[in-house]
Amino acid sequence: MQRIESVKEFGGYLNRYIHESEVCHCEMTFSVYLPPQAETDNVPALYWLSGLTCTDENARIKAGAQRYAAEQGIALIFPDTSPRGDEVADDEQRYDLGKGAGFYVNATQAPWARHYHMYDYVTKELPALLELNLPLIPNVKSISGHSMGGHGALICALKNPASYKSVSAFSPICNPVNGAWGKGCFTAYLGDDTNTWKAYDATVLVEMGARVSDILIDQGTADEFYHEKQLLPENFQAVCEKAGQAVTIRMQDGYDHSYHFIATFIGEHIAYHAKALAVWRLVG
Repeated sequence: MQRIESVKEFGGYLNRYIHESEVCHCEMTFSVYLPPQAETDNVPALYWLSGLTCTDENARIKAGAQRYAAEQGIALIFPDTSPRGDEVADDEQRYDLGKGAGFYVNATQAPWARHYHMYDYVTKELPALLELNLPLIPNVKSISGHSMGGHGALICALKNPASYKSVSAFSPICNPVNGAWGKGCFTAYLGDDTNTWKAYDATVLVEMGARVSDILIDQGTADEFYHEKQLLPENFQAVCEKAGQAVTIRMQDGYDHSYHFIATFIGEHIAYHAKALAVWRLVG
């Protein structure tokens, strides 16, 4: 991996890197915030998965997370949301399919199958690369995200409960098999067999027995996509309650889908993850 940018923030460094991805078959870009504690010790990591149309830059610029990460001694990992490059398939007529819309699945259908393996990239390739090259505590990480990235955070944790110490989300797409975004992308990436979609739906995963210790979700009541039934947190909550899966869904009055909403509550989410990561750091 090659560092292409480094900026000092809150005593640590916000770095940007490129590398050749073996699972996405293209050059990928990601950012990492290393807190000041990383100068002398290995630190735990919080992975942040961004939403539709985003790159690694959106959250690192708009969320205001670095201040809290520096206080807690946590590295922040900002992957891109899809493969990139001239050879990578795209649909220029849609913002919710193709580049910027990888949906954190492993695509099986042409023309997406060669490059769109964001699930393996986020859960396997990127953590292995970073733990080998940066001062991170091996296997001590948590995950969070927004919208499409909230969907990604939930499924990554539910499918790999031993890999993440905690999970949270802002305005996640909770039940994509029943939402327009999910149906459109899953059909393109995974094909017409809806049974294959279930492996990438947080609501279905809990219904099928997947469990994590706890889940924190914040959802704004003025979120246009919530009112358009794209996010469906009620479906997720109902399944969690029936299954006995611990979840806290906080309906935040008047907040929308934007990074203004995320920046308001990101400190609470990082504190939530810091508590889980600190326990595991001591145990480890």
